[in-house]
Amino acid sequence: MRFFVPLFLLASQAAAFLSAPQSFVRHAALPSTTMSLYSTTLNRLRTVPYLLTNPIPLHNPLPSLQPLNNPQSPTSTAAGGVVVDKIRNIAIIAHVDHGKTTLVDAMLQQTSVFRDQAQIDEAGVRVMDSNDQERERGITILAKNCAVMRDGVKINIIDTPGHADFGGEVERVLNMADGVLLVVDSVEGPKPQTRFVLDKALKRGMQCMVVVNKIDRPSARPDYVVDKTFDLFCDLDATDEQTDFKTIYASAINGIAGDTPDGLADDMGPLFDAIIKNINPPVVESQEPAKLQALVANIDYDSFKGKLGVARVTAGAVKAGQAVALVQPGETPKKGKIGELFIFDNLGKKQVEEAKAGEVIMFSGMPDVMIGDTLVTNVAGEDPADPMTPIAIEQPTVRMTFGVNKSPLAGREGKFLTSRMIRDRLFKELDKNVALKVAETDSADRYEVSGRGQLHLTVLVETMRREGFELEIGPPSVIVKEIDGKKHEPVEKVEVRVPEEYSGAVIDMFNNRKGELLNMGLDEGDGGFSIIEYRIPTRGMIGIRSALLTATRGTAIIDSLFDSYQPVAGEIGGSEKGSLLAFSDGSANTFGIQGAQDRGNMFVSPNDEVYKGMIVGVHQRPGDLEVNICKTKALTNMRSAGKDNYVGIVPPLELTLDGAVEYLSSDEILEVTPTKMRMAKNPDKWPAKKGKK
Repeated sequence: MRFFVPLFLLASQAAAFLSAPQSFVRHAALPSTTMSLYSTTLNRLRTVPYLLTNPIPLHNPLPSLQPLNNPQSPTSTAAGGVVVDKIRNIAIIAHVDHGKTTLVDAMLQQTSVFRDQAQIDEAGVRVMDSNDQERERGITILAKNCAVMRDGVKINIIDTPGHADFGGEVERVLNMADGVLLVVDSVEGPKPQTRFVLDKALKRGMQCMVVVNKIDRPSARPDYVVDKTFDLFCDLDATDEQTDFKTIYASAINGIAGDTPDGLADDMGPLFDAIIKNINPPVVESQEPAKLQALVANIDYDSFKGKLGVARVTAGAVKAGQAVALVQPGETPKKGKIGELFIFDNLGKKQVEEAKAGEVIMFSGMPDVMIGDTLVTNVAGEDPADPMTPIAIEQPTVRMTFGVNKSPLAGREGKFLTSRMIRDRLFKELDKNVALKVAETDSADRYEVSGRGQLHLTVLVETMRREGFELEIGPPSVIVKEIDGKKHEPVEKVEVRVPEEYSGAVIDMFNNRKGELLNMGLDEGDGGFSIIEYRIPTRGMIGIRSALLTATRGTAIIDSLFDSYQPVAGEIGGSEKGSLLAFSDGSANTFGIQGAQDRGNMFVSPNDEVYKGMIVGVHQRPGDLEVNICKTKALTNMRSAGKDNYVGIVPPLELTLDGAVEYLSSDEILEVTPTKMRMAKNPDKWPAKKGKK
């Protein structure tokens, strides 16, 4: 009894301390070492009242009281159902360029998928970034699946994009995972897209592990990054269990990881061990084929097998040849049979006869499968089971028009030219690009395409261009909504990291575009840089990236994320410079370009074909100016001294798709073909607005 009373008092004090743990952390000014130990200490203290007096309820049973792993068998039984011990389903999420794909490549290499680094990184590209545009842009655009084996446990890995414009890819694939690896740069720490993807995972109640990547960088600051990540978890209202995340420190490009910044192993072993130990295996109600339930989260195509569905089996089991139905809320079930059945194996897929709950599968035989369908068992004479909750995707904020190319040079370079071909291709894209929307317009040869951002749409344009399409693209514009009788427009939160001497130029640029300054300060990791945060209308962001890089001599780093819809902020000033327009149809020549280049910077070279109204350069002054770059030098039989001196031609500006789209004004269009890109005045709006930009 002498010892019981102090223990009981200790339990009561611990219960009182645990009543509001998150508010304590948010407002307490604790050293970084104390902050990093807070979550672990918190959970240990929670066991005291539970084991001694059990006076307060716990959110979830303690892992130490209900071990999930059973090495003797592939499954075990828990209160929630059947635990599939030999599978882990994880998604890797992060801000763009924090090393997600490099981390996956290192995991693939060290599980014997590749022999050496040369096979992974040939010509400087990542093996998971298999799309041509991904390799050229250096970003991940499409979410991809792969699987590795480690100590008898299969780890299904989903590599996701980091750019905000492709957030729809992240939202849909989280349905296939039980936990996430949040990759954070050891210098930059959490960034805007980190907040977006983490918020989606936390709201789904997913377990999170944090990987502090690029720990080998000389300016790495792991304690600061972990503290900032913990603050982000708290700001997003994470549960106590979610804030008690496991942290791994890694250098993915070198293929090493460890539990501490100074204790890195020679391989990625600590990361694999942490995944198996800290990410719970799938828990399913049943693995009987009659209770099949799987949510389709992706679509693939095969030239022989046709349309393929990718799904995570959440209940029951599925067999090749099994009678199934695809159901969605409010729609007629689509019945059929499973053709071939596959599971993911390393970078490819392996054909199997049966797959049980907990596994990620790919199947053929259902040509009408769509993302968001629920795959259920089809029993003759019975209604199919109810569908699962559909995938929720954020709505588009930016739109552009796609139409038939009507320029005088149309039809010379492309294979797919007609309105019907363009329409079929756009609506086919909707099968797998869930964040995209396509709508018909009043014109039979023009369609309105909406997406999550300018990059989201330009990637589609580039894809179609490489497939052989000729298109006429309109300038990007924001999607305005009417809320309570007032017009509202999308607004973004922007973070700019720039050298201090350029801070004034950045602030002026954002203020001129109706931006609202939220915060400004020095970068804690590098005192020579400023961090500037703004809230700015999305239409103010169109064209700002190239202008910002020019104003800061290429030193600015800008990150943005959709924030909300706000009342329309008013007119935003246009470009300070006009365009140089071709005066007539013809072929540009040296003499004509020599006379025009004094007026501005040219887009064309000698022998390039041009037509009236085509934009051939950037005017040095506001307003548009027509120039005759097709005129030839008058020839006579007389020669004058000094008149034939050679005048060099300045090399033309390189025109990229992203740069051209940003350049367009409201009365201009972009002609896109497999070999050329040309900007011109919109014939429907010009020459009525001739001379204006």
